[in-house]
Amino acid sequence: MSAIFEELDWTRTPLGDLTLRRRQDPVTREILFEVKLGDEFLMSSAFTVAEIALAQIALERLPGTGFDVAVGGLGLGYTAQRVLKDPRVRELVVVELLEPVISWHRQGLVPVGPTLTADSRCRIIQGDFFAMSDGVGFDPEYPSRLFDAVLLDIDHSPRHRLADESACFYSPVGTSRLASHVAEGGVYALWSNDPPDQAYLDILAAEFTDVAAEVVAFPNPLQGREAANTVYVGTKA
Repeated sequence: MSAIFEELDWTRTPLGDLTLRRRQDPVTREILFEVKLGDEFLMSSAFTVAEIALAQIALERLPGTGFDVAVGGLGLGYTAQRVLKDPRVRELVVVELLEPVISWHRQGLVPVGPTLTADSRCRIIQGDFFAMSDGVGFDPEYPSRLFDAVLLDIDHSPRHRLADESACFYSPVGTSRLASHVAEGGVYALWSNDPPDQAYLDILAAEFTDVAAEVVAFPNPLQGREAANTVYVGTKA
């Protein structure tokens, strides 16, 4: 690629201006894909360790095989890709609010797009994950369907949200509604950019067992230090 910096897509959304760009790191020469919402960075292919760990931590809790998995938030697709790497997964439903993000994958503009769209086990649905959690669930084709794992990577954290409308989801009432979509023995897991939050752990513990907040550390060469995200996880009794 001759260009050091390239804007692959830009579109206006209800949440703000959404941009997908590709650039070459001046030090490592690695090609990076980045997503911005307005002036805020949402995600980068340089930092995928915790997104992958979200799926790995959840799936490691599940015994047996033939799992149905729902993922809230498609993004650059690394959580979904890790789910599909598990041969025990029967079907994956990915719920994404923003149609342009889905188009990036279907057009092959992001690295894992061709992998996700070519896998017959994967369905990508445009929808509001939070509204669906409050309603009949994450699969419009099968209302009230139960999933063996529900994974979420949309907001920065339960306290730092992209939109105020999702606040109720993290409350005791919202968590109870979420739990109604998880099968007995199934798992709920959430990615967070913040350190573990005891208040949210207490809310989860009212609906799930073996609740934990696992800190996932990874190097951040941009800041010359180690960074960390949190994966919350709990099992439906």
